[in-house]
Amino acid sequence: MSVDVGVIAAPDTTPDAVPDFADAGLVPAAGRLRELAARHAADADTGRGLSREVTDAIREAGFARHFVAERFGGTEGSFEDLTRAVMTVGEGCAASAWCASLAAYSARFASHLPEQGHQELWGAGPDTVVATGLMPAGRARQADGGWRVTGEWAYVSAVDFADWVMVCAAVAGGEGPPQLRFFTLPRGAYTVRETWDSVGMRATGSHTVVVDDVFVPAHLTFDRADMLTGRNGFSGVSAHNVPFQAVGGLTFIAPVVGAATGALAAAAGSITGRRRNQTAELTVVRASGRIDAARHLVEENARVLDRRLFTPEHMARNERNATFAAEILREAVTLLVGAAGTGGLGEGHALQRFWRDITSATSHVALQYDTAARKNYSAVLLGPEG
Repeated sequence: MSVDVGVIAAPDTTPDAVPDFADAGLVPAAGRLRELAARHAADADTGRGLSREVTDAIREAGFARHFVAERFGGTEGSFEDLTRAVMTVGEGCAASAWCASLAAYSARFASHLPEQGHQELWGAGPDTVVATGLMPAGRARQADGGWRVTGEWAYVSAVDFADWVMVCAAVAGGEGPPQLRFFTLPRGAYTVRETWDSVGMRATGSHTVVVDDVFVPAHLTFDRADMLTGRNGFSGVSAHNVPFQAVGGLTFIAPVVGAATGALAAAAGSITGRRRNQTAELTVVRASGRIDAARHLVEENARVLDRRLFTPEHMARNERNATFAAEILREAVTLLVGAAGTGGLGEGHALQRFWRDITSATSHVALQYDTAARKNYSAVLLGPEG
């Protein structure tokens, strides 16, 4: 199949009626979204997808527009506000928070597109939802006025309700390692194969995107190196000029902190009567300490980004903070499951869902020590190898 992105109409993302709560700011709106997501969480888990009501609320609350330029009606918001908002939503539903986080960060990635690409994504409004396949998995070849792209990208979260997808592909030809570029395609230019079958984070809809010889014009693509270094030749917005390393897994760990807070509340609600004893009380206290420690580390990462502390030491510490937070949050939810006992593992109990979600989310490659944290932060502590 040969498709030309240029002849596919971009989706209409003009909001019909944004609720009043969206005008109050992202953090207050997140509290409303948390309650809505919590009511739908069990059905989302069993049905393996977020409801339309929840996905609309993610958009209307302002997550997709959080990093969009003000000239398009966006918020140009801070990393600290986004992190607090994502953690709040995660207390009700980890999958909803995960998708909300990615809706915000994907728009930040897309800011590296040329100006005509900005106009195409946000010219009709700032609430365009972009889903991203970060890992290189396809190939592209130059064509007149752009590129032709083919490939498959697994684990593209929120693709079910995204207006666009952005995928990374290797460019054919040339000497040395292949150049990697991101390519942005509107809904209709790709297909989705439903492959996401994890035991946790079921409702994120992290399926496989399939692109079959699609033409992508030059204004909808950019060099992956620009995103990694934080160089942005098309936007001076502060959040659009951030090295990828500095983000340090923040996209993925913030929802987990929220989910662990939700797990703590769920476990505490189940420890009553004979189950409330010194052992259970001690276990809950130990778990709460781990959750609070993780929250502080994750909030520190957001402050580093907002204050633009992009030294090698700060960026490596951000990576360490995210991976260590993932480790202690897994420990915390394991403690909580033990304290709650068999009752906490019932199909109808929120604790077992949080437990599965946290286990699945912390398996993400961005939250593993060996991905980058071990090498980069050990160099800070011990000096360079050799």
